[in-house]
Amino acid sequence: MTDRAVEDLLRTLAPQVLGVLVRRHGQFYACEDAVQEALLAAATQWPAQGVPDHPRSWLVTVATRRLTDEWRSEHARREREVAVAVRQPAYATVAPPADEEPPSGDDTLRLLFLCCHPALPVSGQVALTLRAVGGLSTAEIARAYLVPEATMSQRIRRAKQRIEATGARFTLPSPADRDERLGAVLRVLYLVFNEGYAASSGEALHRVELTGEAIRLVRELRRLLPDDGEVAGLLALMLLSDSHRAARTGPDGELVPLAEQDRSRWDRAAIDEGIALVTEALTWSAPGPYQVQAAIAAVHAEAPTAATTDWPQIVALYRVLARIAPNPMVTLNQAVAVAMVDGPRAGLALLAPLDADDRTAGHHRLAAVRAHLLELAGDRVAARAAYLAAARATTSLPERRYLEVRAARLAADR
Repeated sequence: MTDRAVEDLLRTLAPQVLGVLVRRHGQFYACEDAVQEALLAAATQWPAQGVPDHPRSWLVTVATRRLTDEWRSEHARREREVAVAVRQPAYATVAPPADEEPPSGDDTLRLLFLCCHPALPVSGQVALTLRAVGGLSTAEIARAYLVPEATMSQRIRRAKQRIEATGARFTLPSPADRDERLGAVLRVLYLVFNEGYAASSGEALHRVELTGEAIRLVRELRRLLPDDGEVAGLLALMLLSDSHRAARTGPDGELVPLAEQDRSRWDRAAIDEGIALVTEALTWSAPGPYQVQAAIAAVHAEAPTAATTDWPQIVALYRVLARIAPNPMVTLNQAVAVAMVDGPRAGLALLAPLDADDRTAGHHRLAAVRAHLLELAGDRVAARAAYLAAARATTSLPERRYLEVRAARLAADR
């Protein structure tokens, strides 16, 4: 088995193994550390020695040994057992055999809900989800988010400590809480994908390890919740967005905007799957924000050229999205669509209120969209100033270079 195949297998097994240990021992903090050590051991040994016949059982055994060694070294195992016995009924401590599959496959879902606990900040939810459910190491997550490993380690440690402090159990939330908590899970996976799709800082526009991991986790969530329209919508949105990846950058890594992309390089299989998912979901599910965004992405994907894009349909979909999930970033994108139908001045009018919104005032996206619409309106001087303001505000080097090039072209044409 190749190193990549071993890596994929370990990421699939990570939540299953953690689920077994947490179900058995009830201590998320210690179990998660033990699983990470077992994954590291497997990543080191399996490529050279071969994958064992029962890889999940192997990981559970190694992780359990790590737990036992840790508890013995601290001379605290008896105290922990007493605490668990007082807190839980006797039947809760009975675990299935290490090599027995979970009865309903719900452990990944339980872990997602636990990692997205409302007591955690969003940054902690993202980091803990990638580590505990995605099986990424602290170093991998730190590299993906361009922060020192020590910083990410501290962030994960604080998140695990907060989970322990809340006394959260390894169970699915009640039906009354499920929708709210599922919303947090979807938001975290959406944030992970977006950071990979358009990296907020650094040299690269894409971080494929994040987009790939987000898509993998949403596929798993869809397997567990096949009747949830928003889960299907989010998967469709990710697939349709990621289908452009090969065409979004030029030979030197420069950003290529949607209207200028070579559409023959788009991933047709991902587009077909995404369109099928959102089309099916919208036939039986009330439209939610992710489904509507996926529908917008599908309209773009169906257009053979930028000139044949059905902008009136996109405007109508943005009106729906603005009604069910009002957000300044929605308004930004809506302004571009309106400009394509009713002219750039109409789009600029939609942007005006965003200058007073703390979420967008000074944001490079607002300045970049305004620059684009001013350029379409023929106001080259104002457009150049807005492009330069956007370039100064962004921390993404590909975006900065693109914005500076646009400004330079306008200066050269004067």
